[in-house]
Amino acid sequence: MNTYSRFFFHPLIYLFSYFIISLFVYSPVWAQSCDPSCGNPNECRDKIAKCQEAWNQMETAKKPHVDALRKMESDIAAFQGRIKLLEVDLVKKGAAIAAGEKEIGGLLELATRRARQLYIRVQSTNPLVTFLGSSNIGAVLRSLAYQMAVLDKDKKSITRTAISVKGLEEKKKTLEVEAASLAYLKQETDKRAVSVRTLVGEASAYQGKLTSIIGSLTAKQQSFLAQKLSGLGLPTSLGAGPLYCTDDRKLDPGFRPGFAFFTFGIPHRVGMNQYGAYGRAKDGHNYDRILRAYFNFDDYQDKGSISIKVNNGRGINQGSVIWTGSLEEYVKRIYEVPASWPAEVLKAQAIAARSYVLYSTDNGNNSVCATQDCQVFKTDPKGGEWEKAVNDTSGKVMVQGGQVVAAWFSSTDGGYTFQNNDVWGGSQKSWTKRMRDANGDVGSFSDLLSKGYDRDSPCFYAAQGFRSEYAKSAWLKEEEVADVVNVILLARKDGGTKEHLYQPDKPNPAGTDSWNRDKVRQELSSRGVTPFTSVSDIRVSGVNWGEGRVTQVMVSGNGGSASFDGPEFKDFFNLRAPANIQIVGPLFNVERK
Repeated sequence: MNTYSRFFFHPLIYLFSYFIISLFVYSPVWAQSCDPSCGNPNECRDKIAKCQEAWNQMETAKKPHVDALRKMESDIAAFQGRIKLLEVDLVKKGAAIAAGEKEIGGLLELATRRARQLYIRVQSTNPLVTFLGSSNIGAVLRSLAYQMAVLDKDKKSITRTAISVKGLEEKKKTLEVEAASLAYLKQETDKRAVSVRTLVGEASAYQGKLTSIIGSLTAKQQSFLAQKLSGLGLPTSLGAGPLYCTDDRKLDPGFRPGFAFFTFGIPHRVGMNQYGAYGRAKDGHNYDRILRAYFNFDDYQDKGSISIKVNNGRGINQGSVIWTGSLEEYVKRIYEVPASWPAEVLKAQAIAARSYVLYSTDNGNNSVCATQDCQVFKTDPKGGEWEKAVNDTSGKVMVQGGQVVAAWFSSTDGGYTFQNNDVWGGSQKSWTKRMRDANGDVGSFSDLLSKGYDRDSPCFYAAQGFRSEYAKSAWLKEEEVADVVNVILLARKDGGTKEHLYQPDKPNPAGTDSWNRDKVRQELSSRGVTPFTSVSDIRVSGVNWGEGRVTQVMVSGNGGSASFDGPEFKDFFNLRAPANIQIVGPLFNVERK
C-alpha cells in the first residue's frame, strides 16, 4: 500500500471504530434508564425526564453516524469515479509503453547495424594507412567524423526512448498500486457504510420506542393529576350548572402573611370558550365570527336529517338508550348556556352542539350521554330563545375537509384556548386552536384581567380549593409555601425521595409514608441543601403571554432564592398543597395578604 492509501485508510478505520464502539456502549445504558412503568406522578415525571434525556443523547450520538454515512457514500462514489479514470489512464499508458518499446527495438536494430559496419571498417583497414595513402585527407576526416556522429545520435535516441519507456512503466506501476488501493478503500468503506446504516436504523428504531414510552408515561402522569383535579368538582361547561368560584381576595384567613395561587380559567380550555363567546357577542360579534374565532373550519353543512340516540351512562355507548329523535329535536333539549344570553351566543352554541354530537357518535351510529361528560341533555325541550336559536341555524354543522369537526367547548378558558393535544395528549386535531382570547394585546396580568373576553366569568381568576378552617379559603401560610419549595428542592436533589413527598394530610397513593414538613427539611439538610422555613416573596417571574403559560416562578426566603420552571412548580404544588387546594391551569398568579 502506497503513502496515499496508508495516510487515508488508517484514520478512516479509527473513526468508524470509534462511532461503532460509542453507539454499542451507550445504547444499552439508556435503555435500562427508561421503562414505561410508574406508580405515581412523581415517578412518572422522573422517568419521562430520563426517557427524554435518553432520546436526546441518542440523537446526539446518532448525528456523527448520519454525517459519516453521508461522507462515506460520497467517498464511495468518488472512489468509483477515480478508479474508472485510472483504468482508462492505465490503458493509455500501456499503449504508450508498447509503442515506445517498439520504437526502441527499431532504433536498437539500426544502431547495432551501423556500429557493426563501423567496427568492420575499423578492423579491416588501418586508419593510419588510409589516412596517409589518401589524396584527400579532409574527406577522410569528414567521413570518420560523420560516422561517429551518426553513431552517437543513435545512442542518444536509444537512451531517450529507453528513459521514456522506463518513466511510462513507473507511472503504470504507480497507477496500478493506486487503483488497487482505491478499490480496497472502496470495498472497506462500503462494508462500513452497511454497518453504519444498520446502526443508524437501530438508533432511530430505539428513539421510536422511547417516544412511545414517553407518551405512555405522560398519559399516566396526567391521569394521576387528573384524579386529584376531579376532586374539586369543577364543571367542564356551563351545562353542569352555575359556576361557584369564590374570590378568595375577599376572604380573611386570619393569618399573615398569606399566599394564594389564582388560576386563570378552569378546565378544559379546548374549543369554544362559552363565557368568551358571551363577551364577544357583547362586543358585537355574530355567531359565524364567534365560531371562527375558536375553530378552524371550511364551511357549514346541513345535517338536520340524522337521528340521535341518548344513553344514561357517562360516555359514548354507555348505559342504556333513553331517548331517540332527530338531530334538531336533540339540540332543542341541550342545556348548555343560559337562554338569557345574547342570541348570537345561542346560535354559536347550537351549531357547536350539533357538530359535537355528530362527530362523537359517528353521525348518529353510536349513542351519546346526557351529562357534561358529553353535553348536558334533558328530555324536555328548553324552549324560549334557545329554541329560536336552534331554528335560526337549522341543521348547520361545521365541517373541515368535508368532515364534521368535534366542536368541544368549556365554560371559562381564562383568556387562552389550547389545541386538544396540549390538554389531552394524542394527535393534534387541525380544527383546534391555541389562541389568546382577549380584546387587544396582553403583556401583563392587569392587561388580561381587563381585556379577556371571558372576564365576566366568576371562574376567570380564582383560587381553587379550600379547607374547613381559615375562612374556608385557599390561602396558605408562609411555612406551607416553604414546604412546597422544600419538596421541589428535595426531589431535584434526590429523585428517590419522591414517593414520600405527597401531601401528608391524605393517604399516600404510592402506598408508603408521606413525610411531613419537618422530615422534608431534615432530609434536605442531610443532603447539603439549606431548607426554607419562611418565605418573604414568591412571584411569577416569567410568562409566555402569547400562549398563556407561566414559564418561571421565583422564591425568596431564609433559605436564599430559588427559581422553578412553571409546570414543575404547578405539578409539585398540586401534589403537596393541603386539602384540595390546587393550581388548575397553565396560567396562574400569586396573591399575598
